[in-house]
Amino acid sequence: MNKLLTAEQKNTLDINEIFFSIQGESTLAGLPCIFIRLSYCNLRCSWCDTAYAFKPGTVLTFDQIRQKIRKYPSGLVEITGGEPLLQENVYGLIDLLLQENYQVLIETGGQMDISRVPSAARLIMDVKCPSSGESDRNDAANLKRLRPGDELKFVLSDRRDYEFACSVLEEKQINPKHNPVLFSTVFNRLKYEDLAAWILADGLEVRLQIQLHKIIWHPEMKGV
Repeated sequence: MNKLLTAEQKNTLDINEIFFSIQGESTLAGLPCIFIRLSYCNLRCSWCDTAYAFKPGTVLTFDQIRQKIRKYPSGLVEITGGEPLLQENVYGLIDLLLQENYQVLIETGGQMDISRVPSAARLIMDVKCPSSGESDRNDAANLKRLRPGDELKFVLSDRRDYEFACSVLEEKQINPKHNPVLFSTVFNRLKYEDLAAWILADGLEVRLQIQLHKIIWHPEMKGV
């Protein structure tokens, strides 16, 4: 991992998988989307559903990545992980995709400085809640680095997580009109109806987020 991240060779990334599916975890949920999943993560969330991305994948050049995604009939691309911002060359890929007129989403865990992500890309930034075991790794400064249109996501496992998320929104004065807020449930841990009831009772301007791909396909299926 360290060798890859410090290598002088440009225009390569360690890729876990590239696939075409339905976007399931943003305000664009339901749209066809090309996913580029990068290898490696520096967090170990208790409920992680993509631990298979922790290990090395296949090193591909930008040209090889372009060849793979061009066969899919979509202009929407999401770069995810793992943690995509761990790999230095990801910024070059983002620039390249934007130049080719792709709409680019970046899903990041919130512990990496987001200030270098090109402004034309849309961030979906996760704020880790207590049940993840990684809430102390959140970079609080990132909440001030969000650009209009960037999205903020909280993955909730229980009532404690919900109250934590509400406190962050209040203390940091997050405006959901500028930065849409997603409250997502840990699959099979927090009931959708319970989260819906809490949101309605508190009158929150947040979006209840369901992982569509786990509803459409088997929850443990990869590449969807």
